[in-house]
Amino acid sequence: MVLERYVGNPILAPTRNAWESAAVCNPAAVAHDGRVHIVYRAIDRKGVSRLGHAVSDDGFRVAHRAPVPLLSPLPDCFEERVGVEDPRLTPLGGRHYITFTAASIYDDGRPPRPWDLGTPWRVRVALAVTDDFQRVERIGIVIPDRDSKNAVLFPEEIGGRFAMFHRPYPEIWIAWSDDLRRWHGHRRVMGPRAGSWDSDRIGAGAPPIRIPEGWLMIYHGTRVADGHRIYQLGVALFDADDPSRVIARSPRPILEPEADCERQGLVRNVVFACGLVERGDQYLVYYGGADQVVCVATTTRARLLSSLEPV
Repeated sequence: MVLERYVGNPILAPTRNAWESAAVCNPAAVAHDGRVHIVYRAIDRKGVSRLGHAVSDDGFRVAHRAPVPLLSPLPDCFEERVGVEDPRLTPLGGRHYITFTAASIYDDGRPPRPWDLGTPWRVRVALAVTDDFQRVERIGIVIPDRDSKNAVLFPEEIGGRFAMFHRPYPEIWIAWSDDLRRWHGHRRVMGPRAGSWDSDRIGAGAPPIRIPEGWLMIYHGTRVADGHRIYQLGVALFDADDPSRVIARSPRPILEPEADCERQGLVRNVVFACGLVERGDQYLVYYGGADQVVCVATTTRARLLSSLEPV
């Protein structure tokens, strides 16, 4: 595999704290003041999600873990009745922006969608910002008029505008903004590929990183086998000036569920990345295993680029 698993995985697991007692998964990560800050999805026994916070000095071993959530669902908020999920962290303008999913359930009798597996989920892209990982300022629901999730902000403006990938099922789209609050120009960028490892649906993983060749991004894709989805990871390269243009893409997964903690959990056979941290020539990729634990794997830019195939 292109990614090499850390031998100490998982680095985070559920605790006795009620708010993270069922599962922890899908971690965002960012380097700040010489440490790696990890913001992860935490699930309680009722199935409600919150965001937790942990810190590592070396990127692997957790030195501190907050005993209370960094972000919880707002009381009596329809959009967050099931919780706040699957964060991503983007440093932008000296601050750290958190994109996350506001999750609830439609209760007006409409039929389930193809991805619901029998439950009419309602998902909206939301945005918050923090300066110190102690206090979080909510910006709010930023794509209010459509079901979408897996949103990632680009870490710099492109052509004088902010850019974001998000996922209206089952494809990755791009959107643009002048103020981070109102988003427009929604356009399809990349979709599933029939007969491939990502034939069912795809979604952005960690926020894109700028390299000389363009924008590099880890993403997840699923295929269906024996009636069950298998989540795997790939990588894609986008044009530096027009990230709606895909240059290259993984013909094969760069990580697939193989370890016990990736195959068995709340959901079987899942590796789901939300964070990437650059450390010299090494990339640390943070991912959830089986919707149950938090893991990390390592790779290099050269290995990721060598795994790509032009589209």
